[in-house]
Amino acid sequence: MSGNLLKNPNGDDDFEHWELTENGGDEWTTEEMPGDCVNTFYDESVNKFFCTSFELCLKRQMIDLLAEGFDPENLDFVQPAVTVEDWYTSRTDCGCIYKITVTLLDDSQEVIANFQPTDVTVDPDTDDCSWKKVTHTFTDYGPGLRFISFEHGGQDTKFWKGWYGVRLTGSSVTIDL
Repeated sequence: MSGNLLKNPNGDDDFEHWELTENGGDEWTTEEMPGDCVNTFYDESVNKFFCTSFELCLKRQMIDLLAEGFDPENLDFVQPAVTVEDWYTSRTDCGCIYKITVTLLDDSQEVIANFQPTDVTVDPDTDDCSWKKVTHTFTDYGPGLRFISFEHGGQDTKFWKGWYGVRLTGSSVTIDL
């Protein structure tokens, strides 16, 4: 039961396994590393990343823990740590906004716990445009965990036609059980 529960976290299979919940502007796309990113990604095995456009782009993946083989009694009794990781960057010629929301849900898909930090605005005039890691670990969230919703995305800050928004890759959801 170890390993990343997100499927296609880097865009190797374009948008397979992802639901495009917002697909604004020129819509989502994927690009090959390093693309227009000045700084290389820390993991050389990652070959692609997702790109957003000039209007809001969000994508979501719903993880069904029972379908993934987790035992409901173990989930309820142990309440294992759930760790989320995501990586984002901007281009050097256009700022971007990065958003992430990860929600732990019960069998009726009611919210048990939520991680939704303040949106991040990256300004290339004051930022080195290196890949930034966001991480959060859910603990002591109570019984009932059955689903995890992972949604992230953003857009550019100059409303330029094309794909000048946030770049995303290396996403993961792991359960310490």
